[in-house]
Amino acid sequence: MSFIRFEKINKKFGANHVLKDIDLEVEKGQLVTLLGPSGCGKSTLLRCLAGLEQVTSGHIYLDGQEITDVIPRRRGIGMVFQQYSLFPNMSVRDNVAYGLKLKKLPKAEINQKVEQMLDIVGLAEKIGQYPAQLSGGQQQRVALARAMVTAPKVLLLDEPLSAIDALLRKNLQIEIRRIQQQLGITTIFVTHDQDEAMVMSDMIHLFHAGKIEQSGTPEQIYTRPATKFAATFIGNYNLPSAADFNRVFGASVPGQDVAVRPEIVALSKQAPRKDDGLLVAEGRIVSHISHGNLVRFSVQFDRLTMNADVVYENRMDFHEGDAVFAAIRQELVIGL
Repeated sequence: MSFIRFEKINKKFGANHVLKDIDLEVEKGQLVTLLGPSGCGKSTLLRCLAGLEQVTSGHIYLDGQEITDVIPRRRGIGMVFQQYSLFPNMSVRDNVAYGLKLKKLPKAEINQKVEQMLDIVGLAEKIGQYPAQLSGGQQQRVALARAMVTAPKVLLLDEPLSAIDALLRKNLQIEIRRIQQQLGITTIFVTHDQDEAMVMSDMIHLFHAGKIEQSGTPEQIYTRPATKFAATFIGNYNLPSAADFNRVFGASVPGQDVAVRPEIVALSKQAPRKDDGLLVAEGRIVSHISHGNLVRFSVQFDRLTMNADVVYENRMDFHEGDAVFAAIRQELVIGL
């Protein structure tokens, strides 16, 4: 039985129908990401689970019990927002201890739990400091510790890293995933960042216009997008029309459009040996962009332009204006 279950969830704000018949299940101990652009409904669903918003219709179940109309503080849910919301006049110790004090636990037990949790998030040495003395990443880890120290059934993370700079953000993604796995806490994470979703998730639910567009593991979502929107939002797919692609590569891919990942487009100066599973076309490089150890080449084939990713290995083998052959394994081409 699933640990969290949403059944036919609808949420309207006046005439704005934000969530449309959402059915979704989360297994115990998983980190599940709700991914999608702003305004797609992902944060609204999270707030409905927390009890901060009431559903218009539908049912929410947690650990076998319906919680659709249960007040927030009785749901056993911890939540971390984009804003850290720490008490500026309280030390790190007191911020983390706040929820435990509301439960009126003995002081010795509170101190033990706080110290243990700060050790887990790597902030034991900051226990006596105040929020203003901490970096943004440290403040976010304090907020995470405060949400987890009360041992909630579920942890909800609503874009908690979006205000943090890129390098620290990547480190915190790994840290949050490590802590979540160490504690085995069921976690739902909301983000609009597809790279973040790929790094952190057991399962991803891609939202679009109030509905779930596609669900799957990061690998499934990335390698087999089910719709053009999914292919547009996940990765950097080439998305030519099927008619143009089939004409240029001599293929017969069904559907209106074709999705091709740039890393599966192999470039060469010499025509590769053809076999039954290889699609080959000749084109010309029109531009390139460096992404560190990866170079993305744009190749023009008649009226079709496609990107190809090549790992940079000490020298540039292709230049703008070069004639090249592009080879693609047919089984990796997705018809949409």
